[in-house]
Amino acid sequence: MTNIPRGLPELKSHNGGFERRRFLSQMSSGFTGLVLGSMLHRDGLASANSSDTWAPPTGQSHFPAKAKSVIWLFMIGGVSQMESFDPKPALDKYAGLSIEETPHANVLTSPLVTETLESGFGRALMNKILPLQVPYRRRGESGIEISDWFPHIGDCVDDVAFIRSMWTTDNNHGAQYQFHTGRNKVQGLFPSLGSWVHYGLGSLNESLPQYVVLGQELGDCCGGIDAHGAAYLGSQHAGVQISDDPRNPIPYIRRNSRDSLRRQQSEFALLNELNRIATNDFSDNPAIQARIAAYELAFRMQKSLPEAVDISAETKHVRNLYGVDDKTAGVFGKQCLVARRLVERGTRFVQIFHGSTDGAGQWDAHNDLKPKYDRICQEVDQPIGGLLKDLKQRGLLDETLVVFVTEFGRTPGVQGARKGRDHHPYGFSVWMAGGGVKGGITHGATDELGFHAIENRHYVTDIHATILHQLGLDSRLLEVPGQKRLEIDHGHVIHDILA
Repeated sequence: MTNIPRGLPELKSHNGGFERRRFLSQMSSGFTGLVLGSMLHRDGLASANSSDTWAPPTGQSHFPAKAKSVIWLFMIGGVSQMESFDPKPALDKYAGLSIEETPHANVLTSPLVTETLESGFGRALMNKILPLQVPYRRRGESGIEISDWFPHIGDCVDDVAFIRSMWTTDNNHGAQYQFHTGRNKVQGLFPSLGSWVHYGLGSLNESLPQYVVLGQELGDCCGGIDAHGAAYLGSQHAGVQISDDPRNPIPYIRRNSRDSLRRQQSEFALLNELNRIATNDFSDNPAIQARIAAYELAFRMQKSLPEAVDISAETKHVRNLYGVDDKTAGVFGKQCLVARRLVERGTRFVQIFHGSTDGAGQWDAHNDLKPKYDRICQEVDQPIGGLLKDLKQRGLLDETLVVFVTEFGRTPGVQGARKGRDHHPYGFSVWMAGGGVKGGITHGATDELGFHAIENRHYVTDIHATILHQLGLDSRLLEVPGQKRLEIDHGHVIHDILA
Protein backbone atom coordinates (compact mmCIF):
# COMPACT_ATOMS: atom_id res chain seq x y z
CA MET A 1 0.00 0.00 0.00
CA THR A 2 1.34 3.44 -0.83
CA ASN A 3 0.88 6.97 0.46
CA ILE A 4 -0.01 5.90 4.03
CA PRO A 5 0.78 8.82 6.38
CA ARG A 6 3.68 8.30 8.74
CA GLY A 7 2.72 7.06 12.21
CA LEU A 8 -0.42 5.29 11.04
CA PRO A 9 -0.72 1.50 10.59
CA GLU A 10 -0.71 -0.24 7.25
CA LEU A 11 -4.07 -1.87 6.61
CA LYS A 12 -3.97 -4.94 4.41
CA SER A 13 -6.74 -6.52 2.39
CA HIS A 14 -7.34 -10.24 2.90
CA ASN A 15 -9.87 -12.12 0.78
CA GLY A 16 -11.58 -8.91 -0.25
CA GLY A 17 -11.81 -7.48 3.27
CA PHE A 18 -9.95 -5.29 5.75
CA GLU A 19 -8.33 -6.17 9.04
CA ARG A 20 -11.48 -4.79 10.62
CA ARG A 21 -10.49 -5.14 14.25
CA ARG A 22 -7.22 -3.29 13.73
CA PHE A 23 -8.98 -0.54 11.83
CA LEU A 24 -11.51 -0.06 14.64
CA SER A 25 -8.79 -0.09 17.27
CA GLN A 26 -6.67 2.53 15.54
CA MET A 27 -9.61 4.83 14.84
CA SER A 28 -11.27 4.47 18.26
CA SER A 29 -9.73 7.46 20.06
CA GLY A 30 -10.76 11.10 20.05
CA PHE A 31 -13.75 12.86 18.55
CA THR A 32 -13.35 11.16 15.16
CA GLY A 33 -13.37 7.77 16.84
CA LEU A 34 -16.54 8.69 18.71
CA VAL A 35 -18.32 9.55 15.46
CA LEU A 36 -17.01 6.53 13.54
CA GLY A 37 -17.78 4.23 16.44
CA SER A 38 -21.33 5.52 16.57
CA MET A 39 -21.83 4.94 12.86
CA LEU A 40 -20.29 1.48 12.94
CA HIS A 41 -22.46 0.56 15.91
CA ARG A 42 -25.55 1.82 14.16
CA ASP A 43 -24.67 -0.24 11.08
CA GLY A 44 -24.01 -3.38 13.11
CA LEU A 45 -20.35 -3.52 12.01
CA ALA A 46 -18.81 -2.98 15.43
CA SER A 47 -20.40 -6.15 16.79
CA ALA A 48 -20.05 -8.31 13.68
CA ASN A 49 -17.87 -10.85 15.45
CA SER A 50 -20.17 -11.22 18.46
CA SER A 51 -22.01 -14.47 19.00
CA ASP A 52 -24.84 -12.58 20.68
CA THR A 53 -27.78 -12.48 18.30
CA TRP A 54 -29.45 -9.57 20.07
CA ALA A 55 -29.55 -6.44 17.88
CA PRO A 56 -29.44 -2.81 19.03
CA PRO A 57 -32.33 -0.40 18.34
CA THR A 58 -33.17 0.32 14.72
CA GLY A 59 -32.99 4.09 15.12
CA GLN A 60 -36.75 4.38 14.70
CA SER A 61 -39.15 5.37 17.47
CA HIS A 62 -41.28 2.62 19.02
CA PHE A 63 -44.46 4.63 18.52
CA PRO A 64 -45.31 8.06 17.07
CA ALA A 65 -43.28 10.77 18.77
CA LYS A 66 -44.55 14.14 19.94
CA ALA A 67 -41.05 15.70 20.16
CA LYS A 68 -37.88 15.53 18.09
CA SER A 69 -35.36 17.12 20.44
CA VAL A 70 -34.71 17.85 24.10
CA ILE A 71 -32.99 20.81 25.77
CA TRP A 72 -32.10 19.75 29.31
CA LEU A 73 -31.31 22.64 31.68
CA PHE A 74 -29.68 21.42 34.88
CA MET A 75 -29.19 23.81 37.81
CA ILE A 76 -26.34 22.42 39.92
CA GLY A 77 -26.71 22.53 43.70
CA GLY A 78 -30.42 22.23 44.43
CA VAL A 79 -32.79 25.10 43.59
CA SER A 80 -35.06 26.21 46.43
CA GLN A 81 -38.60 25.19 45.50
CA MET A 82 -40.12 27.86 47.77
CA GLU A 83 -38.16 30.71 46.20
CA SER A 84 -38.79 29.58 42.64
CA PHE A 85 -41.85 27.67 41.41
CA ASP A 86 -43.70 26.55 44.55
CA PRO A 87 -44.07 29.62 46.82
CA LYS A 88 -45.19 28.86 50.38
CA PRO A 89 -46.68 31.86 52.23
CA ALA A 90 -46.95 29.67 55.36
CA LEU A 91 -43.19 30.12 55.76
CA ASP A 92 -43.88 33.77 56.53
CA LYS A 93 -46.75 32.81 58.82
CA TYR A 94 -44.60 30.43 60.90
CA ALA A 95 -41.27 32.26 60.56
CA GLY A 96 -39.13 31.93 63.65
CA LEU A 97 -40.95 28.85 64.95
CA SER A 98 -39.55 25.36 64.85
CA ILE A 99 -41.46 22.86 62.73
CA GLU A 100 -42.46 21.10 65.96
CA GLU A 101 -44.22 24.29 67.03
CA THR A 102 -46.39 24.31 63.90
CA PRO A 103 -49.29 22.05 62.93
CA HIS A 104 -46.81 20.14 60.74
CA ALA A 105 -44.62 18.52 63.40
CA ASN A 106 -45.49 15.08 61.98
CA VAL A 107 -43.38 15.70 58.86
CA LEU A 108 -40.28 14.97 60.95
CA THR A 109 -41.38 11.47 61.90
CA SER A 110 -41.19 9.70 58.54
CA PRO A 111 -38.48 7.00 58.24
CA LEU A 112 -36.69 8.89 55.48
CA VAL A 113 -36.42 12.05 57.59
CA THR A 114 -35.22 10.08 60.62
CA GLU A 115 -32.51 8.47 58.50
CA THR A 116 -31.45 11.85 57.18
CA LEU A 117 -31.11 13.31 60.66
CA GLU A 118 -29.11 10.33 61.86
CA SER A 119 -26.75 10.55 58.87
CA GLY A 120 -25.64 14.03 59.86
CA PHE A 121 -27.33 15.81 56.96
CA GLY A 122 -30.53 17.76 57.24
CA ARG A 123 -30.02 19.21 60.70
CA ALA A 124 -31.77 22.34 59.43
CA LEU A 125 -34.96 20.27 59.36
CA MET A 126 -35.08 20.90 63.09
CA ASN A 127 -34.21 24.59 62.92
CA LYS A 128 -36.43 27.65 62.98
CA ILE A 129 -38.47 28.28 59.86
CA LEU A 130 -36.95 30.78 57.43
CA PRO A 131 -39.46 33.10 55.75
CA LEU A 132 -39.60 33.49 51.98
CA GLN A 133 -36.62 35.46 50.71
CA VAL A 134 -38.36 36.95 47.68
CA PRO A 135 -41.93 38.05 46.82
CA TYR A 136 -44.04 36.06 44.37
CA ARG A 137 -47.01 36.82 42.15
CA ARG A 138 -49.47 35.26 39.72
CA ARG A 139 -48.27 35.15 36.13
CA GLY A 140 -49.89 34.77 32.73
CA GLU A 141 -53.48 33.92 31.93
CA SER A 142 -53.16 30.76 33.99
CA GLY A 143 -52.31 32.77 37.10
CA ILE A 144 -49.57 30.40 38.24
CA GLU A 145 -47.61 31.73 41.20
CA ILE A 146 -43.83 31.89 40.86
CA SER A 147 -41.24 34.05 42.53
CA ASP A 148 -40.05 37.47 41.42
CA TRP A 149 -36.59 36.00 40.79
CA PHE A 150 -37.94 34.51 37.53
CA PRO A 151 -39.89 37.24 35.72
CA HIS A 152 -38.84 36.17 32.20
CA ILE A 153 -39.80 32.55 32.79
CA GLY A 154 -42.93 34.02 34.39
CA ASP A 155 -43.78 35.58 31.02
CA CYS A 156 -43.92 32.05 29.60
CA VAL A 157 -45.93 30.22 32.30
CA ASP A 158 -48.80 29.56 29.91
CA ASP A 159 -46.45 27.31 27.93
CA VAL A 160 -45.03 25.51 30.98
CA ALA A 161 -46.10 22.51 33.07
CA PHE A 162 -44.73 22.88 36.61
CA ILE A 163 -44.24 19.63 38.53
CA ARG A 164 -44.25 20.49 42.24
CA SER A 165 -44.06 17.01 43.71
CA MET A 166 -40.62 15.59 42.98
CA TRP A 167 -38.66 13.43 45.42
CA THR A 168 -35.37 11.58 45.43
CA THR A 169 -33.41 9.39 47.84
CA ASP A 170 -29.94 10.95 48.00
CA ASN A 171 -29.72 13.77 50.56
CA ASN A 172 -26.29 14.86 49.36
CA HIS A 173 -25.06 15.94 45.94
CA GLY A 174 -24.75 12.43 44.62
CA ALA A 175 -28.35 13.29 43.75
CA GLN A 176 -26.96 15.14 40.73
CA TYR A 177 -25.73 11.87 39.22
CA GLN A 178 -28.94 10.22 40.40
CA PHE A 179 -31.09 12.69 38.49
CA HIS A 180 -29.20 12.02 35.27
CA THR A 181 -29.07 8.21 35.53
CA GLY A 182 -31.75 7.20 38.05
CA ARG A 183 -29.18 5.49 40.26
CA ASN A 184 -27.01 6.50 43.19
CA LYS A 185 -23.33 6.85 42.35
CA VAL A 186 -22.31 4.14 44.82
CA GLN A 187 -24.45 1.63 42.93
CA GLY A 188 -22.13 1.71 39.93
CA LEU A 189 -22.11 3.40 36.55
CA PHE A 190 -25.32 3.62 34.56
CA PRO A 191 -26.25 5.31 31.27
CA SER A 192 -27.46 8.89 31.42
CA LEU A 193 -30.83 9.86 30.01
CA GLY A 194 -29.23 11.60 27.04
CA SER A 195 -27.26 8.46 26.18
CA TRP A 196 -30.46 6.38 26.16
CA VAL A 197 -31.97 8.88 23.71
CA HIS A 198 -28.84 8.74 21.55
CA TYR A 199 -28.84 4.94 21.70
CA GLY A 200 -32.51 4.58 20.84
CA LEU A 201 -32.97 7.04 18.00
CA GLY A 202 -31.35 7.63 14.66
CA SER A 203 -29.68 10.84 13.63
CA LEU A 204 -31.57 13.90 12.44
CA ASN A 205 -28.38 15.42 11.01
CA GLU A 206 -25.26 13.31 10.37
CA SER A 207 -23.15 16.48 10.27
CA LEU A 208 -23.70 17.22 13.96
CA PRO A 209 -23.31 15.22 17.18
CA GLN A 210 -26.68 14.01 18.43
CA TYR A 211 -25.97 14.41 22.16
CA VAL A 212 -24.24 17.66 23.08
CA VAL A 213 -23.14 19.04 26.45
CA LEU A 214 -22.65 22.77 27.09
CA GLY A 215 -21.34 24.46 30.23
CA GLN A 216 -19.02 23.13 32.89
CA GLU A 217 -19.94 19.61 33.90
CA LEU A 218 -20.69 18.33 37.39
CA GLY A 219 -17.87 18.16 39.90
CA ASP A 220 -16.16 14.81 40.38
CA CYS A 221 -17.83 14.63 43.80
CA CYS A 222 -21.24 14.48 42.22
CA GLY A 223 -20.99 12.45 39.03
CA GLY A 224 -18.56 14.39 36.87
CA ILE A 225 -18.58 13.38 33.22
CA ASP A 226 -20.56 10.25 34.08
CA ALA A 227 -23.66 12.46 34.27
CA HIS A 228 -23.52 12.55 30.48
CA GLY A 229 -21.83 9.18 30.08
CA ALA A 230 -23.19 6.07 28.40
CA ALA A 231 -21.68 3.37 30.69
CA TYR A 232 -22.43 -0.09 29.28
CA LEU A 233 -24.16 1.34 26.18
CA GLY A 234 -20.73 2.29 24.87
CA SER A 235 -18.87 5.59 24.63
CA GLN A 236 -20.26 6.25 21.16
CA HIS A 237 -23.53 7.16 22.91
CA ALA A 238 -22.01 9.54 25.47
CA GLY A 239 -22.57 13.29 25.37
CA VAL A 240 -20.06 15.27 23.34
CA GLN A 241 -18.78 18.25 25.31
CA ILE A 242 -18.51 21.31 23.12
CA SER A 243 -17.74 24.99 23.52
CA ASP A 244 -19.85 27.84 22.22
CA ASP A 245 -16.68 29.33 20.68
CA PRO A 246 -16.90 28.80 16.90
CA ARG A 247 -13.09 29.00 16.65
CA ASN A 248 -12.74 25.97 18.91
CA PRO A 249 -16.09 24.22 19.36
CA ILE A 250 -14.52 20.92 20.36
CA PRO A 251 -12.28 21.86 23.28
CA TYR A 252 -10.12 18.76 23.09
CA ILE A 253 -9.33 19.33 19.40
CA ARG A 254 -7.49 22.63 19.13
CA ARG A 255 -7.92 23.68 15.54
CA ASN A 256 -5.14 26.28 15.77
CA SER A 257 -2.57 23.69 16.86
CA ARG A 258 0.00 22.74 14.23
CA ASP A 259 0.18 19.23 15.67
CA SER A 260 -3.61 18.82 15.44
CA LEU A 261 -3.62 20.11 11.89
CA ARG A 262 -0.96 17.58 10.92
CA ARG A 263 -2.92 14.84 12.64
CA GLN A 264 -6.11 15.87 10.89
CA GLN A 265 -4.33 15.91 7.53
CA SER A 266 -3.03 12.40 8.27
CA GLU A 267 -6.53 11.20 9.12
CA PHE A 268 -7.93 12.60 5.88
CA ALA A 269 -5.08 11.01 3.94
CA LEU A 270 -5.79 7.66 5.58
CA LEU A 271 -9.50 7.97 4.85
CA ASN A 272 -8.80 8.73 1.19
CA GLU A 273 -6.51 5.71 1.01
CA LEU A 274 -9.17 3.49 2.58
CA ASN A 275 -11.71 4.86 0.13
CA ARG A 276 -9.43 3.99 -2.77
CA ILE A 277 -8.93 0.43 -1.54
CA ALA A 278 -12.61 -0.04 -0.84
CA THR A 279 -13.55 1.30 -4.25
CA ASN A 280 -11.22 -1.22 -5.89
CA ASP A 281 -12.33 -4.17 -3.77
CA PHE A 282 -16.04 -3.41 -3.41
CA SER A 283 -16.91 -1.28 -6.42
CA ASP A 284 -20.12 -3.25 -6.96
CA ASN A 285 -21.28 -3.07 -3.33
CA PRO A 286 -23.63 -0.10 -2.73
CA ALA A 287 -23.67 -0.68 1.04
CA ILE A 288 -19.89 -0.25 1.26
CA GLN A 289 -20.06 2.85 -0.92
CA ALA A 290 -22.73 4.28 1.39
CA ARG A 291 -20.55 3.58 4.43
CA ILE A 292 -17.60 5.35 2.83
CA ALA A 293 -19.79 8.41 2.23
CA ALA A 294 -20.95 8.31 5.86
CA TYR A 295 -17.41 8.22 7.24
CA GLU A 296 -16.37 11.14 5.06
CA LEU A 297 -19.42 13.00 6.37
CA ALA A 298 -18.16 12.47 9.91
CA PHE A 299 -15.07 14.48 9.08
CA ARG A 300 -17.22 17.24 7.63
CA MET A 301 -18.76 17.61 11.10
CA GLN A 302 -15.71 19.69 11.95
CA LYS A 303 -17.04 22.27 9.50
CA SER A 304 -20.72 22.02 10.47
CA LEU A 305 -20.23 22.41 14.21
CA PRO A 306 -18.41 25.78 14.09
CA GLU A 307 -21.24 27.18 11.97
CA ALA A 308 -23.85 25.82 14.35
CA VAL A 309 -22.33 27.52 17.40
CA ASP A 310 -21.51 30.78 15.62
CA ILE A 311 -24.14 33.32 16.72
CA SER A 312 -22.60 36.29 14.87
CA ALA A 313 -25.36 36.27 12.26
CA GLU A 314 -28.16 36.43 14.83
CA THR A 315 -30.10 39.69 14.92
CA LYS A 316 -29.81 42.23 17.71
CA HIS A 317 -33.39 41.43 18.67
CA VAL A 318 -32.54 37.75 19.20
CA ARG A 319 -29.35 38.54 21.11
CA ASN A 320 -31.32 40.85 23.38
CA LEU A 321 -33.99 38.20 23.86
CA TYR A 322 -31.41 35.83 25.36
CA GLY A 323 -29.41 38.54 27.13
CA VAL A 324 -26.28 37.55 25.21
CA ASP A 325 -24.65 40.95 25.66
CA ASP A 326 -25.64 41.33 29.31
CA LYS A 327 -22.73 41.01 31.73
CA THR A 328 -24.77 38.81 34.08
CA ALA A 329 -26.87 36.70 31.71
CA GLY A 330 -24.47 36.64 28.77
CA VAL A 331 -22.66 33.34 29.33
CA PHE A 332 -25.77 31.23 29.87
CA GLY A 333 -27.65 33.29 27.28
CA LYS A 334 -25.16 32.35 24.60
CA GLN A 335 -25.37 28.69 25.56
CA CYS A 336 -29.17 28.75 25.33
CA LEU A 337 -28.99 30.44 21.94
CA VAL A 338 -26.50 27.83 20.72
CA ALA A 339 -28.88 25.15 22.00
CA ARG A 340 -31.66 26.59 19.85
CA ARG A 341 -29.33 26.63 16.83
CA LEU A 342 -28.34 23.01 17.44
CA VAL A 343 -31.88 21.62 17.73
CA GLU A 344 -32.86 23.75 14.75
CA ARG A 345 -30.18 21.88 12.79
CA GLY A 346 -31.12 18.44 14.06
CA THR A 347 -29.30 17.71 17.32
CA ARG A 348 -31.41 15.36 19.43
CA PHE A 349 -30.34 16.14 23.00
CA VAL A 350 -28.66 19.30 24.30
CA GLN A 351 -27.66 19.22 27.96
CA ILE A 352 -26.72 22.57 29.55
CA PHE A 353 -25.21 22.77 33.01
CA HIS A 354 -25.40 25.92 35.10
CA GLY A 355 -23.67 26.69 38.36
CA SER A 356 -20.77 24.23 38.38
CA THR A 357 -18.09 24.94 40.96
CA ASP A 358 -16.22 21.62 40.62
CA GLY A 359 -18.11 20.87 43.83
CA ALA A 360 -21.67 21.04 45.08
CA GLY A 361 -22.71 23.91 42.80
CA GLN A 362 -23.79 27.54 43.04
CA TRP A 363 -27.45 26.74 43.76
CA ASP A 364 -26.38 25.08 47.02
CA ALA A 365 -27.47 27.93 49.29
CA HIS A 366 -26.46 26.89 52.81
CA ASN A 367 -25.73 30.54 53.61
CA ASP A 368 -26.84 33.90 52.23
CA LEU A 369 -29.57 32.50 50.02
CA LYS A 370 -30.96 35.89 49.09
CA PRO A 371 -27.80 37.63 47.83
CA LYS A 372 -26.70 34.44 46.09
CA TYR A 373 -30.03 33.94 44.30
CA ASP A 374 -30.26 37.65 43.49
CA ARG A 375 -27.28 37.00 41.20
CA ILE A 376 -27.63 33.47 39.88
CA CYS A 377 -31.33 33.74 39.06
CA GLN A 378 -30.47 36.71 36.85
CA GLU A 379 -27.87 34.56 35.12
CA VAL A 380 -30.48 32.05 33.90
CA ASP A 381 -33.93 33.71 33.93
CA GLN A 382 -33.67 35.90 30.84
CA PRO A 383 -31.81 33.27 28.77
CA ILE A 384 -34.38 30.57 29.57
CA GLY A 385 -37.31 32.90 28.99
CA GLY A 386 -35.69 33.99 25.73
CA LEU A 387 -35.20 30.38 24.68
CA LEU A 388 -38.87 29.54 25.23
CA LYS A 389 -40.04 32.64 23.37
CA ASP A 390 -37.61 32.13 20.49
CA LEU A 391 -38.51 28.48 20.03
CA LYS A 392 -42.19 29.39 20.04
CA GLN A 393 -41.92 32.20 17.52
CA ARG A 394 -39.94 29.94 15.17
CA GLY A 395 -42.48 27.12 15.45
CA LEU A 396 -39.92 24.88 17.16
CA LEU A 397 -41.42 24.66 20.64
CA ASP A 398 -44.01 22.09 19.57
CA GLU A 399 -41.25 19.65 18.63
CA THR A 400 -38.64 20.63 21.24
CA LEU A 401 -39.03 19.55 24.86
CA VAL A 402 -37.39 22.05 27.25
CA VAL A 403 -36.77 20.66 30.74
CA PHE A 404 -35.67 22.62 33.84
CA VAL A 405 -34.32 20.33 36.55
CA THR A 406 -32.18 20.28 39.69
CA GLU A 407 -31.11 17.51 42.08
CA PHE A 408 -33.32 18.40 45.08
CA GLY A 409 -34.85 21.40 46.88
CA ARG A 410 -34.11 23.27 50.10
CA THR A 411 -35.38 22.98 53.67
CA PRO A 412 -38.13 25.16 55.19
CA GLY A 413 -35.82 25.62 58.18
CA VAL A 414 -32.97 28.10 58.27
CA GLN A 415 -29.40 26.88 58.18
CA GLY A 416 -26.67 28.91 59.82
CA ALA A 417 -26.76 32.46 61.07
CA ARG A 418 -26.68 33.86 57.55
CA LYS A 419 -30.10 32.76 56.28
CA GLY A 420 -29.49 29.74 54.11
CA ARG A 421 -31.37 26.47 53.53
CA ASP A 422 -30.05 22.90 53.64
CA HIS A 423 -30.49 19.99 51.19
CA HIS A 424 -34.04 18.69 50.85
CA PRO A 425 -34.89 15.53 48.83
CA TYR A 426 -38.48 15.06 50.06
CA GLY A 427 -40.26 17.62 47.90
CA PHE A 428 -39.07 19.95 45.14
CA SER A 429 -40.02 21.40 41.76
CA VAL A 430 -39.04 20.99 38.11
CA TRP A 431 -40.81 21.95 34.90
CA MET A 432 -41.26 21.07 31.24
CA ALA A 433 -42.39 23.03 28.21
CA GLY A 434 -43.04 22.23 24.54
CA GLY A 435 -42.77 18.84 22.89
CA GLY A 436 -46.39 17.84 23.45
CA VAL A 437 -46.59 19.01 27.07
CA LYS A 438 -49.58 21.02 28.30
CA GLY A 439 -48.89 24.65 29.13
CA GLY A 440 -50.15 26.79 31.98
CA ILE A 441 -50.60 23.99 34.50
CA THR A 442 -49.23 22.84 37.82
CA HIS A 443 -49.06 19.16 38.67
CA GLY A 444 -48.59 17.63 42.09
CA ALA A 445 -48.17 19.46 45.36
CA THR A 446 -46.11 19.70 48.52
CA ASP A 447 -47.53 20.36 51.96
CA GLU A 448 -48.06 23.84 53.42
CA LEU A 449 -44.36 24.20 54.29
CA GLY A 450 -43.00 22.78 51.03
CA PHE A 451 -41.60 19.85 52.98
CA HIS A 452 -43.10 16.62 51.61
CA ALA A 453 -44.46 15.90 48.15
CA ILE A 454 -47.97 14.78 49.06
CA GLU A 455 -49.96 14.77 45.81
CA ASN A 456 -48.97 12.95 42.59
CA ARG A 457 -45.48 12.21 43.89
CA HIS A 458 -42.78 11.59 41.27
CA TYR A 459 -39.37 10.03 41.57
CA VAL A 460 -36.69 11.43 39.22
CA THR A 461 -37.01 8.62 36.67
CA ASP A 462 -40.62 9.66 36.04
CA ILE A 463 -39.07 12.65 34.29
CA HIS A 464 -36.93 10.26 32.23
CA ALA A 465 -39.95 8.13 31.33
CA THR A 466 -41.95 11.16 30.25
CA ILE A 467 -39.16 12.50 28.04
CA LEU A 468 -38.57 9.12 26.39
CA HIS A 469 -42.33 8.73 25.84
CA GLN A 470 -42.54 12.09 24.08
CA LEU A 471 -39.66 11.01 21.84
CA GLY A 472 -41.51 7.81 20.98
CA LEU A 473 -39.32 5.45 23.04
CA ASP A 474 -40.20 2.67 25.46
CA SER A 475 -37.26 2.18 27.83
CA ARG A 476 -38.09 -1.51 28.31
CA LEU A 477 -37.50 -2.13 24.60
CA LEU A 478 -34.05 -0.57 24.92
CA GLU A 479 -32.76 -2.92 27.62
CA VAL A 480 -29.37 -4.50 26.94
CA PRO A 481 -28.94 -8.24 27.64
CA GLY A 482 -27.07 -8.81 30.86
CA GLN A 483 -27.92 -5.32 32.16
CA LYS A 484 -31.34 -5.83 33.72
CA ARG A 485 -32.78 -2.59 35.08
CA LEU A 486 -34.94 -2.19 38.16
CA GLU A 487 -38.58 -1.22 37.82
CA ILE A 488 -37.85 2.18 39.38
CA ASP A 489 -35.18 2.80 36.74
CA HIS A 490 -37.84 2.89 34.06
CA GLY A 491 -40.09 5.32 35.92
CA HIS A 492 -43.68 6.17 35.05
CA VAL A 493 -44.87 8.56 32.36
CA ILE A 494 -46.56 11.66 33.81
CA HIS A 495 -49.58 11.48 31.53
CA ASP A 496 -51.42 14.29 33.34
CA ILE A 497 -49.08 16.92 31.92
CA LEU A 498 -49.25 15.67 28.33
CA ALA A 499 -51.44 17.30 25.72
